[in-house]
Order: sequence, then C-alpha cells, then structure tokens
Amino acid sequence: QVQTVESGGGLVQPGGSLRLSCVVSGSTSAYYKIGWFRQAPGKEREGVSCISNYDGITYYADSAKGRFTISVDNGKNTVYLQMNNLKSEDTGLYYCAPVGCWTHYYTNPRPDYRWGQGTQVTVSS
Repeated sequence: QVQTVESGGGLVQPGGSLRLSCVVSGSTSAYYKIGWFRQAPGKEREGVSCISNYDGITYYADSAKGRFTISVDNGKNTVYLQMNNLKSEDTGLYYCAPVGCWTHYYTNPRPDYRWGQGTQVTVSS
C-alpha cells in the first residue's frame, strides 16, 4: 500500500513562502497520483491540490490557484507543494495521500487509508 511522509512545514509571516515535501513509498506501480490536503483547527480536512506523476495532470482548489504550485520529482519519489503569498487562512496541518486526480476534480483516498502525521503550517505575524 502506498505510504507518504510529509515534511517542510513551519511558522511563516503572511506573504511568505514554504515548500512542503511528500515522500511516496510502497507503490506497486511507477505511476501514482498524490494529493495535498489540509485541516485547520475546528474544520474538516480539505483538498488543496493533486498531481499525476506520469502525465503531469494537476488540480488546484480555488484557494490555492495562483499561489500554490504542485510538482513531482520521479527520481526521488517526492511530490512538492510550493506555497507562496501565504495567508493566515492557510494555517493548518497539511497531509499528502494517494488520490484520484484530474484537471477539474479529485477523489479522496480510500476509506481505509492510514493518514500520516502531517506537517504543520502556521501563518502568523
């Protein structure tokens, strides 16, 4: 089963940038689709972006468009989320997970997927 490990979070001021990393392992195929999610305190987890590592298809939530860029390094089995112009509302615990991913939508991981510990992003002055 695909497993993921997130890193790269931290404390940043509004307008700042962070790059999150998601190391992917356990895939039985060289092809996978990975999504980034976030969960703010008191809110449900929401999808932010996703990418297909074999055809480069990407999806962005409206809140991420124009500020976040998702990319993949197949040699390192790592998916990145470059986040620029961060806002306080971007604060949350960020997770990555295997998903279905198409240009205009994504599907959540399987119900039995075991989420990682995530990486905390805090945007505050």
